[in-house]
Parts: sequence; C-alpha cells; structure tokens
Amino acid sequence: MNFQELIALALQLEPDERADLASVLLSSLPPPDPEIERLWGEEALRRLAAHRRGEGTSISAEEVFGKFDTE
Repeated sequence: MNFQELIALALQLEPDERADLASVLLSSLPPPDPEIERLWGEEALRRLAAHRRGEGTSISAEEVFGKFDTE
C-alpha cells in the first residue's frame, strides 16, 4: 500500500477515528526543538507588540481566504 492509498483509507474512517489516528501519529513525532520553540515565541511577541503599536501592515481574513478561492 502506498501513501496515497493509506490516506484514502484513513479518510474513510469516522471523524472520531480520524481524530484518534491523528493523535497517535502526532504523538509518534519527535518533540520540537526547545530553542526553536523559544525563538518562535519571541517572534510572536515581537509581532504582537508591533501590531499593537500600529506598525506594519495587516491583511483581513476575507482577503487572505479570498486568495484561496478557486471559483
């Protein structure tokens, strides 16, 4: 069985079974690098502070999600 066949089979599961499968798969991954997590946390705080100061630009959710509209 290849990856695409496995995905197709998994998508046939009931929602609660898919959630359980996702949980098992996520728990099988190695833990994140603490240094990378720390750096991302600092970056998030910098971005939040800049946003609160009115710096930078922002994009509305409608505009962001509109970019994915294929119709």
